[in-house]
Order: sequence, then structure tokens, then C-alpha cells
Amino acid sequence: MSSTTRVYTGRFAPSPTGPLHAGSLVAALASWLDARAWNQGLGGRWLVRIEDIDTARCVPGADRTILQQLQACQLLPDEAPHYQTRHADRYQRALDQLLRAGQAYPCACSRKAVEQALARRGLARTRHGELVYPGTCRAGLHGKPALALRLRLPDALAPVHWNDRRLGPHQQDVAKAVGDFVLRRADGPFSYQLAVVVDDHAQGVTHVVRGEDLADNTARQILLQQALGLPLPRYLHTPLVLAADGHKLSKQNGAAPLDTSDPLRVLNAAAAVLGLGPAAGTVADALSGWVGAWRALYNPAL
Repeated sequence: MSSTTRVYTGRFAPSPTGPLHAGSLVAALASWLDARAWNQGLGGRWLVRIEDIDTARCVPGADRTILQQLQACQLLPDEAPHYQTRHADRYQRALDQLLRAGQAYPCACSRKAVEQALARRGLARTRHGELVYPGTCRAGLHGKPALALRLRLPDALAPVHWNDRRLGPHQQDVAKAVGDFVLRRADGPFSYQLAVVVDDHAQGVTHVVRGEDLADNTARQILLQQALGLPLPRYLHTPLVLAADGHKLSKQNGAAPLDTSDPLRVLNAAAAVLGLGPAAGTVADALSGWVGAWRALYNPAL
């Protein structure tokens, strides 16, 4: 069933590694507006998913802080928040399905081993680029212990094409850009790629609205959706808030926690990044006005 024939369901999916900052509010506001603008403003479902599957990176209490920040900005989900750590069985079933179908396989390569294999071929990893897996363990482990499970990309895989509602037509040659990618490491959690695909299906997500920095995950997620026989959502990737060094604003480069003591001020700042005009009055009035502006700017057909 296509995303256009299902009831609109969107989501905001922060990782609880700290409070929301200015950049993450842009993604939250965009996904909320997109859901509320559906069907000429009658609205669809908007969910919040706490992506806490990588527990080593999570900060205790950050999930509560995030939910309080969203509440202060009146960005309220239509259901109770979903926590990934409560659904490991769901991810395992998907992984088992891929293994049974021969679409996943065990890998004995450490990151260092992959880097060495690439170096022997004269292939250097670009700064911030993916560590492209060379397929070392496709033919078996040869007595070595498995360190991860990877998705087996189809032979002669064509570039994956999709249309982003803001950025337009996109494509990625996943075999050349990424290679067979990790679904789970033996000593760690399920991968982000697997968990997000399984969760989006389980929650009925039809439209994914998220930051532009996540756009290069889309092709991998489409391949997983196809491998698991799942419907494909539509994608929209929002502009990023940049730090002083020109890189994406993040907790890693010192992004300040979002101060929601004046929610209209921070919402106006987020709206400006999205190309929406300033609003006065109450937060509720501002959000209502932006719903109409969003529909005209990003999706007049909804």
C-alpha cells in the first residue's frame, strides 16, 4: 500500500543523548507542521519516538527533558512516546527474516580490518565519509568469530532513486558509497538503520520529516524496506542550523540546550530556518498560522 493511500502518520525521533537544541527544534517543528497540514489542515497523526536503542550514548533523564521541552512549545504527540529499548524483539524478528532469506550474513571484520582491506586496494576513506565495506566475509567467516551481521546487497545493484519533497530527485549507489552495511554488532545494539525502518513500519509512519544531515541514510533504509517487504514512506529533509564553524549544530560541537522559558521566541527562530515568517500572539496562534504557511510552501496538495 502506498503512503498516499494510508492515513498520514509522521514522527519526531530524537535520541536522548541530551536536551533538544535549536537545530533539533527545527526538525520537531517541521514534522509537527507537516502532520497538522495534512488533508487541507484537518491533520494526521504525529508521534514522538525516543531512539534510545544505543543505551551507551543515552543520558539518564534526557528523555524527560526532551518531552518537557516539546510540551513547553505545545508540540504534543497524539500517542504516548515510543521507546526503542522496549522493542528489541521486533528488531530481532526482522533480522531473523533477513537471515532466513539469505539477505543478511555474519561478518568477522573489525573496523580496523575494513580500513586495512581498503588501504590494500589503495582506497582511502574520505573525511566524514563512510567506511565502505569491501565484502570480505560474503564467502564465509573461515573459522573466525562473527563480530556483526550485515545486509547483503543484491548483485549488480542499481543506484537507489527517491524524490525528496524539499530537495528534489536524489540517488545513491549504495554498493559503491557504503557496501554491505551493519544491521547489528555482536557486542552492541541493533543498528540505527534497522531499528528506524522496523519502527516506522510498526508505527504506521507514512511521511518522514527530518534534518538534511540524515538524507544519506535514505537509500539504505529504502533497501531495507524493500528487503523486508515494507511500504516506503515519503521523505522531506529540512534545512540545518549551522554552528559557528559551518558544521551542523549538534551536542558534539557545543550546541546549547534549548531554553523554552520563552517558547514563542525559540519557535520563531525555528520557523525562520524553515522559511516561515515570524508570528506574534500566543504559541497556539503561531502554530496555527504556520500550519497554513507550511501547506502552501512545502505541500500544497495536502
